[in-house]
Amino acid sequence: MIRFQDPIYLWLLLIIPVVWLIRFVAVKRKQRQLKKFGDQTLIKEMMENVSAVRPAVKFWLLLTALALLIIMLARPQMGMKSNTEKRQGIEAIVAMDISNSMLAQDVAPSRLDKSKLLVENMINHFEEDKVGLVVFAGDVFVQLPITSDFVSAKMYLQGISPAMMMSQGTDIASAIKISANSFSPDEQTGKAIFIITDGENHEGGAVEAAKEVRDKGIVVYVLGIGSAKGAPIPVAGGGYMTDQAGETVITKLNEDMCKEIADAGGGRYIHVDNTSSAMNQLDDEIAKLQKGEVTISNFNEYNEQFQAFGIIVIILLILEIVILERKGKSMKWLHLMVMFTLVMASCSGVQPDRKYIRTGNQAYRDSVYSDAKLNYQKAVSANDTNAVAKYDLACSMMQDLIADKSNDNQKQQVDSTVQAFRQAADLQQNPIRKAQAYRNIGWIYQACEQYAPAIDAYKESLRNNPDDDEVRYNLALCQKLLKEQQQKKQDQNNQDQKDQNQQNQDQQNQNQQNQDKQNQDQDKQDQDQKDQKQQDQQQKQQQDQQQNQQQQEDQNKNQHQQNPAQNAQPNEGQMSKENAEQLLNAAEQAEKNTQQKLQKGARMPGKRLQKNW
Repeated sequence: MIRFQDPIYLWLLLIIPVVWLIRFVAVKRKQRQLKKFGDQTLIKEMMENVSAVRPAVKFWLLLTALALLIIMLARPQMGMKSNTEKRQGIEAIVAMDISNSMLAQDVAPSRLDKSKLLVENMINHFEEDKVGLVVFAGDVFVQLPITSDFVSAKMYLQGISPAMMMSQGTDIASAIKISANSFSPDEQTGKAIFIITDGENHEGGAVEAAKEVRDKGIVVYVLGIGSAKGAPIPVAGGGYMTDQAGETVITKLNEDMCKEIADAGGGRYIHVDNTSSAMNQLDDEIAKLQKGEVTISNFNEYNEQFQAFGIIVIILLILEIVILERKGKSMKWLHLMVMFTLVMASCSGVQPDRKYIRTGNQAYRDSVYSDAKLNYQKAVSANDTNAVAKYDLACSMMQDLIADKSNDNQKQQVDSTVQAFRQAADLQQNPIRKAQAYRNIGWIYQACEQYAPAIDAYKESLRNNPDDDEVRYNLALCQKLLKEQQQKKQDQNNQDQKDQNQQNQDQQNQNQQNQDKQNQDQDKQDQDQKDQKQQDQQQKQQQDQQQNQQQQEDQNKNQHQQNPAQNAQPNEGQMSKENAEQLLNAAEQAEKNTQQKLQKGARMPGKRLQKNW
């Protein structure tokens, strides 16, 4: 089947009947002029070398060549090829419960939305695997057959809602059976069914169905979403679902049922809550599955067929030159020489960039991207305005970027690849091709988690091709991821500010503690100095007392020696010797006690002496 890449040029075929009409009018006018010369029979005999057929043949040859040239501009294509590729991966069927109970919001934002995010993250981790979607409530049907087209899987995933089901309920057994029939017949590939449900099975038979598929080599995992406490089911227009008695319906997670089904299917039960632990557990379980050869069909673009039309045009032009309008052979060799010259000129005038592009395309199909890149670079060097060569070069650079994700110069490589796609887009006249260039730019930025420029690229792609659903999905996804990234960055900034404030507060507390310690040390030093001064004053007072006592004793002794008779009979106002000795002993004992107290105070530096003034 022939298709045209640029069918808009086919409108130029309207020139053909206009040219034919002009020639028809010119021939009729010529015939009328010949009739004015005389008898037509006599005129034909006089013009025996003039042919009436050859000019018409030459005209139709030129007209046909013109039509073929217009068709070449429309780029005819034919022969879409599909090739199969063998990869090592698994096959996974996701059976998602979409009953009304999945609208409960005990898991944010809701059980159903959380399930979609979980499946989307799981698909993002798939590389060489296949995935399929099955939805169930009271009925069961296949939302997406098993495929390696992860983009389509995400698109179908976003369209899932309880409104798709005419019959409500939860028939897990039928979901398991239909999921088991959706796998390929390959027995070497690891197969798994991932059931996402709240466990409210209304039909029964789920455990038996899980045992049956386990015997076929299919592992059944159950992801229970919700809480044991439960939550009401919101309804459209506000409020919550009620039963026949008017009571609000509370839906709860039935973990016992989920665990029983997982055990029967040889898999594992994973509880899904508001954390990311379920995703980590799911990745670990997927890694344990046996990876076998997965056959993936890849469809290439249509093959260009303008070369065949070009050859026909050249042949028609050569025939038009060879055929003479007059009868005779006098100019035959001259026309043959002209024909040979045109053929050689056409052969020598073949653009080398097209040759390099064809060689690069062959290498690209063979996944030899380094050779393809080299040929595309040669094509660009030969013709810098060739939009096809620039676009193909950018695609090969993108393949190098995908193959070498650990490159230290990844940022520079990303910038050069994006620049190559922008140059190709600027040269493209076809809006579809331009949209493809910007779509690839958006994909590169998205893979690098640069969501803001990715959004701009996807918007530009949609401006050129508004019907691209894949770009529209990626645009919505990037907008969502950008919002999450900004929120995460804001949270990180808040946390950093909080940590900085805490650090400043700790530093202030530490400085305050150091200041308090210095003040305590200074107070202690001042107190020690005061205590030492007090001790010195006490010692001085004691020495003065002792000195006064000694002087008193010396004075009494002198008096006793001068008046022995008076000393024999002491008067009432005089102190006897025994009393003086008693006073002296008492003073020595007081001084001794004072010295002990001072020494005890010196051994206990923390004790503060009581001031006696």
